[in-house]
Amino acid sequence: MADRHHLKLLKKGSRAWNTWRATHLERQPNLSGAFLREANLGGADLSEANLFRANLIKAALPGATLREANLGGADLSEANLFRANLIKAALPGATLREANLSGADLYGADLTSTNLSGANLSEASLRGTDLSGANLSWANLSGADLLGGNLRGADLSGADLSIASLREANLYWANLTGATLRGADLRGANLNRADLREANLSRANLEEASLRGATLTGATLKEANLSRADLRWAQFIRATLSESLLGLANLTGAMLSGADLSGADLSRANLTVACLREADLYLASLRGAILKGTDLSRADLRGANLTMVTLSGANFSGTNLKGALLDKGDFPDLQS
Repeated sequence: MADRHHLKLLKKGSRAWNTWRATHLERQPNLSGAFLREANLGGADLSEANLFRANLIKAALPGATLREANLGGADLSEANLFRANLIKAALPGATLREANLSGADLYGADLTSTNLSGANLSEASLRGTDLSGANLSWANLSGADLLGGNLRGADLSGADLSIASLREANLYWANLTGATLRGADLRGANLNRADLREANLSRANLEEASLRGATLTGATLKEANLSRADLRWAQFIRATLSESLLGLANLTGAMLSGADLSGADLSRANLTVACLREADLYLASLRGAILKGTDLSRADLRGANLTMVTLSGANFSGTNLKGALLDKGDFPDLQS
């Protein structure tokens, strides 16, 4: 239960509250379970306050300081936390549905299993934040800094992560179906077994990222950088990878049937037992690629660079190699 004296002081407004706090630095405000719906608390100093399960629906908290506050289980639906300080705050199981957290600082905060569906987190700082199991469906995370963040198993379906920083973030088993990640920085990120169906990753940087067993059916990765990425057993069925960079990528066992790889750079990529049946590889570069047991049946390889490839058991039945650059002797029965 909230301390009645603390609650009474807070309801007098941010100025009176902050004056009291400045002279009582040793006191930890107890506002657990407090009813603060639609309260105007802009700029209030609520650092280290106990707001466990507090009702802060539609509360106005722009610029408020909630550093290391306990907001576990609190309801902040539609609250205004624009540029609020939530560094190392505890919000496990809290509800921030459609809340405004634009520009907020959530460095190191605990947002495990938090409901942030439809929330605005654009330009927010979420470095090292724990968002495992959080609901971020349809949230706006454009330009957000999630470097090293933990989003394991998070629901990011339909979320906007355009130009967001997700470098070295943990997105293992995350749901990113229909998400927008245009220009996002995902270098070294863990996307193993993530669901990226119909996601837009145009011009995203996935250099050295790991997407083992990830599902990218129908995804758009036009001009994306996937060089040296771990793409073993990933599903790229009917995905768009035109003009993408896949040099030195490991695509062992990857499913790329019907994918658009026109103009893509697959130099020295490992495509062992990968399936590229009916894939569009027009003008693609596979120079030095490993094609052991690769299925390229009915693929379009017109004008492609197939020099210095490693061939063993590859299937080229029905493949169009018109104008392809081939090493003499590698394709004795396929030369036009």
